[in-house]
Amino acid sequence: MLQHNAELKSKIGQLWNKFWAGGISNPLTAIEQITYLLFMKRLDEQDLKKQSDAEWTGEPYTSKFEGIWVPPEHRKKVEEAKTQKDKEKLLKDVGVERRDLRWSEFKHMPAEEMLSHVQGKVFPFLKDMNGTESKFTHHMKNAVFIIPKPSLLVEAVKTIDEIYTIMEKDGDKFQDIQGDVYEHLLSEIASAGKNGQFRTPRHIIKLMAELVQPKLGHRICDPACGTAGFLLGAYQYVVTHMESKDRLKKLKPDDDGFVRTSVAAALSAEAQAILDTSLFGFDIDGTMVRLGLMNLMMHGIDEPQLDYKDTLSKSFDEESCYDIVMANPPFTGSVDKGDINERFQAGTTKSELLFLENIYHLLKKGGTAGVIIPQGVLFGSGKAFKTVRQILLDRCDLKAVIAMPSGVFKPYAGVATAILVFAKVWGPKDKVTKPATEQVWFYNMTDDGYSLDDKRTKKEGFGDLQDIVEKFHARDNTAKWDRTQNWFAVPREEIKKEGYDLSFSRYREELFEEIEYDAPSVILGRLIKSEVGEVDDEVLAKVEGGIMKGLLELRGMIV
Repeated sequence: MLQHNAELKSKIGQLWNKFWAGGISNPLTAIEQITYLLFMKRLDEQDLKKQSDAEWTGEPYTSKFEGIWVPPEHRKKVEEAKTQKDKEKLLKDVGVERRDLRWSEFKHMPAEEMLSHVQGKVFPFLKDMNGTESKFTHHMKNAVFIIPKPSLLVEAVKTIDEIYTIMEKDGDKFQDIQGDVYEHLLSEIASAGKNGQFRTPRHIIKLMAELVQPKLGHRICDPACGTAGFLLGAYQYVVTHMESKDRLKKLKPDDDGFVRTSVAAALSAEAQAILDTSLFGFDIDGTMVRLGLMNLMMHGIDEPQLDYKDTLSKSFDEESCYDIVMANPPFTGSVDKGDINERFQAGTTKSELLFLENIYHLLKKGGTAGVIIPQGVLFGSGKAFKTVRQILLDRCDLKAVIAMPSGVFKPYAGVATAILVFAKVWGPKDKVTKPATEQVWFYNMTDDGYSLDDKRTKKEGFGDLQDIVEKFHARDNTAKWDRTQNWFAVPREEIKKEGYDLSFSRYREELFEEIEYDAPSVILGRLIKSEVGEVDDEVLAKVEGGIMKGLLELRGMIV
């Protein structure tokens, strides 16, 4: 984790400060510009590695930096050239040698030339890189490279090179640390938490992946994807579990006890192609869609299926499309009533309830969801709250409710949250002949392995994380449920009687220890003795006032 690498953390801080001092004071704008540079660097490195691998294996590979690149505005003219000679002249005039667009090439340029080159050639190439039909190209259309000063670009390029040098020291952990770097940058967004949007901690994402267990070939979706942290978490889980048993044994658990890798050593081209087309995300913030696309592409996913869409609106009509949904949808927001999709039954404008019902619609029958919600959804007494909870219990198999402590999302917010894990059994038009849920497994997480203050410092051990994974997957084998523990199961019928309340405290049985106390006269005797020592009643009778007199009067009343 980044907090254990002081050198790397310092370099990230330096980069952030340079952008601030260079006049880019809007945090989100700074993040976007830094991400463009990280992406340029990573694109070059990935391409060089693929070239090297191709030479070693003999597999064909065409570099992205091979040949001539023609900017989109000149392509028609080149295509319509009457003769080969005319075409060659046009290519010479408007074409750009792709090798000159590499990070490793332009970083050696003088400051003024570098800024002009990156602004006028490298960045337009980046936007156009995946072709006109690509979602990446579509969402990069309005992206702007706005680093204003040559000196800032030179310093930023130098610092990013230093960051990558530090990361490369860690070998197999490279891509995990890269994710830490990226998340550290995202954590600086001053507007984090606006409209209930919070960055989900990586260890919580990993926990949820362990609970829903995505597999190769599953269509995986996040309907409020932000920077695509859940999709990346699902991808890494799938890739890790495709490793050979021998290599898997060699991978060491991270600080939270999870074993992860970003690129399986034996991942075939066919498997990679399946993975590339398995991840789907939607968000209503265009900047977040761009950041999410680049986040996934920097981790080796060539063509992520991320799009700018409001999944709660009338214009979004996807139904029963996904095998896995992982999400942390916006809390405490309200949606425009006139634009809410008519398929929702909850009759509310609360975003947390609408997203929960929406996820039910998005799942295929048999599909599984892991969703973070505010704990108020578990026990809210309003009609909409009960309607959504009843959908989860009747039309879905609600497998687990995992209550989390309120500090998990600090420093952004102190709201108490919970993870819901459920599988879709009955469709919205199906007649429910038998409620899908038989019993619900509850767990009260009190420790996620980090301090619950604003600093969120890593503690020794894994907290409850690995215990949750172990007990969740063994829950059906437990013969007896002890409700005085921090985990137990509750039958659906009991939950129904409680108004579909899903809060842990509703079903927890407190264990009270019987304590015997001395008689009041004995206690008073000790108090009197502590004041005056060992004296007889004749002496005590002469006491005229103060605390002692009150004690004596009280003793006379109870003896």
